[in-house]
Amino acid sequence: MKIATESAEETRALAARLGALLGPGDLVLLVGDLGAGKTAFTQGLARGLGVTDPVTSPTFTIVQEYAGRLPLAHVDVYRLDRVQDLHDLGFDELVDDGRVTVVEWGDRVAQVVPTDHLVVRIELGDAENVRVLEVSCHGPRWRARHEALERALGDGAG
Repeated sequence: MKIATESAEETRALAARLGALLGPGDLVLLVGDLGAGKTAFTQGLARGLGVTDPVTSPTFTIVQEYAGRLPLAHVDVYRLDRVQDLHDLGFDELVDDGRVTVVEWGDRVAQVVPTDHLVVRIELGDAENVRVLEVSCHGPRWRARHEALERALGDGAG
């Protein structure tokens, strides 16, 4: 499904609706160029999970964790040289520990993540501040929730 947003706040609001649907163990991969809005999306998703702390890009820390309705692990793999570095950081434990995990630059590690995950591709639109988000479900757990996801994301989904 594709959805267009016209501001960073609209992107955050859309992501907050997704965050409200997330459950323990959910994995969301964010894909997009620098400045596309991956961190803004994560801020909204965190809002939907009830996180009240400020959410910032973990580019230099690689992983930041937040408390909310469910714990949130925000991972940025941009600076990792090898996929093995992800395992060395304890990524498998993050995903298996009942929290929600969001990975910026998720396309770089897609080959080693669990089958059940959601991909959100964020691209710059034709006009200033417009973002086009393409959401795709992977694995049986997400495919079973596809209709609920479409309803939650509302207008523009399709």
